[in-house]
Amino acid sequence: QVQVVESGGGLVQAGGSLRLSCAASGGTFSWYTMGWFRQALGKEREFVAAIRWSAGSTYYADSVKGRFTISRDNVRNTVYLQMNSLKPEDTAVYYCAADGSGTTYPSRGPMAYNYWGQGTQVTVSS
Repeated sequence: QVQVVESGGGLVQAGGSLRLSCAASGGTFSWYTMGWFRQALGKEREFVAAIRWSAGSTYYADSVKGRFTISRDNVRNTVYLQMNSLKPEDTAVYYCAADGSGTTYPSRGPMAYNYWGQGTQVTVSS
């Protein structure tokens, strides 16, 4: 059974940085797409970034482009989200998700992702 577990959230001042980790297990991830989503209080879950595991191609929401970087470590089966220049509006619960369909066109919609972590809170103070 595929599992993904996030870590690395916390409280940071505006302009600061955090790195989130997503440890994946229970599957062969070479054809997976891994995504990060976030959900702020009272808002819908939204796409942040995605990476195709084998190709390493990356995709970002416009709101985080140039500030966030998604990457993966093939040896550790871990996906990272490096978040720089954080803003108060980045405050949310961040979720890691896995799409095992093998698609070459990663979806930005949460329904496409089969497996989800429990989420990690990121709070950015002004």
